[in-house]
Amino acid sequence: MSIPNHLRVLRTSIVATAVLGSACQVTAPEPAAGACTPDGQPLRAGFYTMFPPVSYSADDDPTSPGFHTHLGYEADLLTALEAMDGARLTFQRRPVAEWPGIWLLPSTTEVDIVGGGITILESRTRNDAGEVSVAFTSGHIAFRQSLLTRSGDAARFSSYGGLTQDVRVGVFQDTTGEARFLQIAGLADSEGILAAGTRIDTPRGSVVADGTSAYVITAAQASPALTGRTHIHPPSESMPQVVYLGDPTGDTEVFEALRAGTIDAVARGEIGNREASHATGEEFVVAALDSLTEFGGFALDARETALLACIDEKLNWLTSDRGIGYAEWRDDPSVFLERARLWEGG
Repeated sequence: MSIPNHLRVLRTSIVATAVLGSACQVTAPEPAAGACTPDGQPLRAGFYTMFPPVSYSADDDPTSPGFHTHLGYEADLLTALEAMDGARLTFQRRPVAEWPGIWLLPSTTEVDIVGGGITILESRTRNDAGEVSVAFTSGHIAFRQSLLTRSGDAARFSSYGGLTQDVRVGVFQDTTGEARFLQIAGLADSEGILAAGTRIDTPRGSVVADGTSAYVITAAQASPALTGRTHIHPPSESMPQVVYLGDPTGDTEVFEALRAGTIDAVARGEIGNREASHATGEEFVVAALDSLTEFGGFALDARETALLACIDEKLNWLTSDRGIGYAEWRDDPSVFLERARLWEGG
């Protein structure tokens, strides 16, 4: 199985390494009925540190003890899984500060399960060699893409129509917000292939897409020629410009760019944009909403089919088969823990 080079290096944001077993071969004990792991064996759970309120660290300083404290929607969901009678689930939380390729971590043995508001996509189940290396749990949180803009421009950007070349939309690289917006704007097709004539600025200079698979941007990967992209110039007056905002490590850069007018809107998930709107007292507001709903889940090694099925069963109970999600948690952060106490397992 081929592992991406950037995942071969032990990241400073993940504490400790996998402990190797003994040289002698030992048959692992079978979990008890209803249990996901034998004898409550802890699972190493990687969590993305920079996506409040879904998944984040108590302190974004990697040298701080708070960096290892998991907070947010997914943190409470994992805690509820631990509280379910008979599930025998225990998670050792491990912070992950790098987003690109985070979903592939379980295939590298660095963690057993990883989350962080990761949208479930078939393309994200495959490694660089095209092999299926990870699998996702059931979707436990719904995502829609959106545009965040200045409150005075809410009417102008109430829909994705009319985004002409004088409009500059900010995106974060390697996210579903980027990939989906390129499709909505007509800059890429459903496979992520950029429209012919699209000019992309990179640190090495500009390149022009020819309409072939040599120039592709998806939520899972991008063509090597597009690495470090900073700006996309549309091939048509009826398409917007795309401006890259750097790493999605917070809203400061977003707010500064919107205030300065260097961008007109930010294309990303509705949850993040609504939290940004709330944080600024609606100085910025959510305008256009995508019609497509996607789901986020946790990723595990694709070979862990029994563990995946067991966790799925519990997640589906906690979310009442997607009847309970982010909105309900936002109103009552204890909603999953209360559901866990109703579970009769063991």
